[in-house]
Amino acid sequence: MKFEENKPLDIVLNDLFEHYRKNVTAVGQITDALLQKGVVSSQEDIVNDHIAFRTLGVPHLGIASFEKIFLAYGYKKMDHYYFEGKKLDAYWFKPPGTDYPRIFVSELIVSQLSEEAQAIIHKYTDGITADPVDTLNLENGQETADFLQKPLWKLPSSSDYTRLLEESEYAAWVIFNRYYLNHYTISIHELKEGYNTLEEFNNFVEGLGIKLNTSGGKIKTSEDGLLRQSSTVSALYDAKFSDGVTLQIAGSYVEFAERSVLPEFKDTPRDQITAAQRRDGFETNNADKIFESTYTTQIKNK
Repeated sequence: MKFEENKPLDIVLNDLFEHYRKNVTAVGQITDALLQKGVVSSQEDIVNDHIAFRTLGVPHLGIASFEKIFLAYGYKKMDHYYFEGKKLDAYWFKPPGTDYPRIFVSELIVSQLSEEAQAIIHKYTDGITADPVDTLNLENGQETADFLQKPLWKLPSSSDYTRLLEESEYAAWVIFNRYYLNHYTISIHELKEGYNTLEEFNNFVEGLGIKLNTSGGKIKTSEDGLLRQSSTVSALYDAKFSDGVTLQIAGSYVEFAERSVLPEFKDTPRDQITAAQRRDGFETNNADKIFESTYTTQIKNK
């Protein structure tokens, strides 16, 4: 995934991926192995199905704020998803062209948490009294890219993080990581034969010693059977909190998506199939389990 043009969107996506790649070891491991086996000739040959972000549903933030960036860059807001157990809302955004990834943005419904958890979150976010995106010059790609790496609230204490972790691992992840890229997604069906099904690709990844998310099974399948997804489990990294305590916490991960050809195009030769002829969008049940790639139960699962 790399965009050569100097459009603001290209600058933003390149910058996001560079920060993410440097901090998520599995990205390099998988890419290097694909290169060594001749599956791809460069990182740029890997098609990025989608990228995902997590947000907090509080005044001046959340999806309503975050989406302004990508709507300005030509993305179109699509379907809504609700995750009752995890207390989340989400939307996906269709890209302005097939060269760009879809975007999946989720939001914690803070008002559904306990009063104590809400108070912790608001302690950090109440200082934001206006939508920070409104101050950006979105035509300046580097300014927007820098914003997405910038802390929007002060560093949390280890006790606040731990308390949130007990109630909502999603809340704990966001209170520390903020808008950090949650994951990028390799389009498995775009790879060459031997690697272009999730069964084959998962075996390849596990052969590298990388652990997969097993929540709901290693392969999460949509009701129509046309969207199948897997993901690695986030590695732990040392995070220093405001009280000087260092804890090992979840970072980000890599997802893999296999989008099947829609039934009406099943007889189309493989080399003539376009992205528009494959299953689009997302699936609530799949995404619900993918979220758990940063959850303690998955990370510590042997």
